[in-house]
Amino acid sequence: MTHYIYLVRHGEHQYAEHGLEDGPLSARGERQASLLADRLSGVPFDDVWHSPLVRAAETARIIAERMPAVEPVPHALLFDCVPTGMTDETPAVFESFFGGITDEQIEAGKAQMADAVNQFLVRRNGDVHELLITHNFVIAWLVREVLGAPDWRWMTLNQANCGLTIISQRQGRPWNLVAYNDLAHLPFELRTGLPETSPV
Repeated sequence: MTHYIYLVRHGEHQYAEHGLEDGPLSARGERQASLLADRLSGVPFDDVWHSPLVRAAETARIIAERMPAVEPVPHALLFDCVPTGMTDETPAVFESFFGGITDEQIEAGKAQMADAVNQFLVRRNGDVHELLITHNFVIAWLVREVLGAPDWRWMTLNQANCGLTIISQRQGRPWNLVAYNDLAHLPFELRTGLPETSPV
């Protein structure tokens, strides 16, 4: 009996190249979501959760169109957030990233991710398949948690748009990273969202 959680970053949104934080999916983002839906179509999902932000909600809608049995539900713990600030262990190269982020945002992100871990990384009985459509930093934090890595390491984990990460837990065993940022369903021209020079 195994509990699987499929972690997906939303598709590319229309305003990503203009620096805006949210918006509807671009044509490329819609194609990414459709190909992801094809990839996941054989999985017997028990629950599908998504961030309430537009780009994640539209990704969930496209997946649901391909899988009629799926009923996506928005979940506030999947909002985009910043899980930590600078710590004594954080390499100095990351310091500039936190320049525009307030202490209040960091505290809110910490609290949200603590609640998300308690909500989602909890063993359920039987064979379970859950899909979480969310954001890069949320996925990075959950993967860091599964690996037991230092808090700051979430900043080195990056997920492409509609990349697929899978974690699992068998009865009586710890969580396991099965796959990370799998892009096999996306042709090269649809592989977007990974940083070229920035670490986050």
